[in-house]
Amino acid sequence: MTLSFVTERTDLTAALRWAERLNLHEGIDNHFSCAVDPDGHRFLVNPLGVHWREMRASDLVLADGDRRILEGNHVVEDTAFFIHSRLHKRHPRAKAVLHTHMPYATALTVIENGRLEMVSQNALQFYGRIAYLDDYEGLALDESEGDRMAEAMGDKTVLFLGHHGVIVTGRTIHEAWNDLYFLERAAMVQVLAMSTGRKLRPIPERVMEQMVQAMSTNPDALDQPRKHLEALKRILDVESPEYKS
Repeated sequence: MTLSFVTERTDLTAALRWAERLNLHEGIDNHFSCAVDPDGHRFLVNPLGVHWREMRASDLVLADGDRRILEGNHVVEDTAFFIHSRLHKRHPRAKAVLHTHMPYATALTVIENGRLEMVSQNALQFYGRIAYLDDYEGLALDESEGDRMAEAMGDKTVLFLGHHGVIVTGRTIHEAWNDLYFLERAAMVQVLAMSTGRKLRPIPERVMEQMVQAMSTNPDALDQPRKHLEALKRILDVESPEYKS
């Protein structure tokens, strides 16, 4: 059987491989998905039991919101179905949905009133784009928990899950990957700064608004996510070319 959606498979596998290299993963757990329909009903998702370091494009499973496997030889974790199918359905603009327990961002979910503070240039990329679901209700083992996450996300693109991890969405895989990477970088700087015991120094509102405007209109900034993932794929092409297979 010829597998479909080659470009999406390659990009999603590259994101998984680099998430493992950068310690944004938990072995065979956590999940990335990419919707292949405008309504989000069908999506590619990494399967249960394949480590992100060994992930290949052909390992990805094509599934649908009814929990059917349409392409692939692996099973999909229950929590992946219930989180990703509901987010894709509720937010069809979110073509890519990346869920991780990456360490620094997750650290902010386990402290009282943990929030990504606007104290670094990287953090400003997320100004006005983050939702928080502070109440932890355990594993997502039914549609209601996926619906609760989708509801909490609202019109934002990033969701912090209390005591759990984060969900980052994007209109493309490279957009979501770029946000995932810089979200963890911003959280890392904040956690390191907090570890000094000194008070965080916020960026003035005026500067934040200027930066948001610049990042949303500058051609280089708008094309940066695509260039970022393409650069990472070039490295994989040399070091681990089997990821495409």
